[in-house]
Amino acid sequence: MSITSHDVARLAGVSQPTVSRALRGDHRVSETTRARVREAAEALGYVPSEAGRSLSTRSTRRIGVVVTDLTNPFYPYLIEPLHDRLEQHGYRMMLFTERSETALETERLLDRSIDGVVLTTAVLGSALPAELTRRGLPFVFLNRETGTGLGDAAVVDNEAGGRLAAEELVRLGHHEVGLLGGPADTTTGRDRELGFRVGLSEAGVGLPRERVRRGPFDYGTGYEGLLELAGQRPRPTAVFCGNDVIAIGAMNAARRLGLAVPGDLTVIGFDDLPMASWETFGLTTVRHDLDGMAQAAAELLVERLAGTASVAPRRVSFAPVLVPRGTHAAR
Repeated sequence: MSITSHDVARLAGVSQPTVSRALRGDHRVSETTRARVREAAEALGYVPSEAGRSLSTRSTRRIGVVVTDLTNPFYPYLIEPLHDRLEQHGYRMMLFTERSETALETERLLDRSIDGVVLTTAVLGSALPAELTRRGLPFVFLNRETGTGLGDAAVVDNEAGGRLAAEELVRLGHHEVGLLGGPADTTTGRDRELGFRVGLSEAGVGLPRERVRRGPFDYGTGYEGLLELAGQRPRPTAVFCGNDVIAIGAMNAARRLGLAVPGDLTVIGFDDLPMASWETFGLTTVRHDLDGMAQAAAELLVERLAGTASVAPRRVSFAPVLVPRGTHAAR
């Protein structure tokens, strides 16, 4: 016969409801009693039933995380601190990994298997946030927003980051510059490009249409984009890339073309993934606090679930900084 919470209660000398509260970490139960219950549960090999707990509390203690691009090494570095912070609050994490938000069936998020949602790869114009709001399922944006004003958000100041890259290129004397940007239907792609354009414009440097290539935040966007830009005359002497993965693609394309980085071509990325600091790349990039952003998203959602958050959506924005390494040089 399987061990039940009633068995634990008898061994610990408490009531069955006390066992349930103690194993949930309910602070209404004294630490001494909680310790006695844990010892009894361990002695009997008792494992609490998540299904039973969900029925009694109407809470699954599970958070759904929507990621539509697991091939991008950015997301594992974002998900790890998110997972750890949610776990500290007693929540488990479930990944929803459809190829796009349009392929994600909203009903999968609304079948009562999760308490809330973290949206990491939202696109402009997505109908998902409005549907989650209508259905009353709490959610938070992490990394990207949709520009609708719905939902809490933890993001980087992407426009400021783009401006930092532009200011550095101007300081180095580059006037023939290019952009290898992310998708225009994302706030990360749109706002980084906007900040870059504004920073160049303020210094009297133009960014003509033919010097711009946009695509997914992946290696191919950087590789193929740089091959195209390098064929122009005059050739760009510097490129700002929408993220570090795009920048690494551009660097590899430069090597194929026999262009020295940074002697012939300055390359600046965005995000400062751990691989950006590897000696192989030594990538000059725009850094933001990945861990802090993920942890802030977890806190925003947990507060929303606990009912302690303000009614109005909250937005936490992290300031970026330029990290100079070995892929930038004066013109």
